[in-house]
Amino acid sequence: MNKYWYPLITRRWENDDIVFLNWGYEEEPPLGLPLAPEDEPNRYSIQLYHCTAGQADLSGKKVLEISSGHGGGAAYLTRTFHPGSYTGLDYNPDGVAFAKKRHNLPGLDFVEGNAESLPFADESFDAIVNVEASHTYPHFDRFLPEVVRVLRPGGHFLYADFRGYLEYDNWDAALAAIPMEMASKRDISAEVLRARDKNSEVFLDLNSRHIPKGLQFFGKMFSGAPGTLAYRQMQAGKASYRMYHFTKD
Repeated sequence: MNKYWYPLITRRWENDDIVFLNWGYEEEPPLGLPLAPEDEPNRYSIQLYHCTAGQADLSGKKVLEISSGHGGGAAYLTRTFHPGSYTGLDYNPDGVAFAKKRHNLPGLDFVEGNAESLPFADESFDAIVNVEASHTYPHFDRFLPEVVRVLRPGGHFLYADFRGYLEYDNWDAALAAIPMEMASKRDISAEVLRARDKNSEVFLDLNSRHIPKGLQFFGKMFSGAPGTLAYRQMQAGKASYRMYHFTKD
């Protein structure tokens, strides 16, 4: 479904200038991340990127984001964390075209590619960012070795995503098997749900205005809005949203 869903929403939401697709992050008390006025409408999505990528120092580093979507996270991290270069890779050609047109920053580039077969040489990057995307990959076990392959020794894998409780064992086993050290692991389900409580209206509005009626059920599910199955599962502890930091020896 995701193979067709993401190009669909890219084409239908382009005129609304939607640059983030993740569920967001908010703490209690509020994180209060200082933002430029133009970034404020995307506060919760930006905070998820900021906290995930901020687990390592990216200044001057060569960074790859796998599944960069509409490029909002890539643009924010480039402006804020000052990497030496930042490459956003995405499987959706419409998303890549949108990001290239929307985000014109020195050192930032977007390319089309497959997370399970990265088009880069071994040990090409100092850090890899992956936010709320790997649950859509058909073969998660192919993605992780590619992360290890293109990371340089001493590199960082900065990762956030969710799974349902029936997937926990396989998820944990796959992450434990990669030849990297887990520097940190956090369950951020409460922070993600708090962001959804505050910021789901914009996605529901887009869904009702731009998505065909027969597909609006999937749009609501994708949004993770309060009352949807994904939201209720996380609220009940039957799904977990986690943030990780791995380092490669």
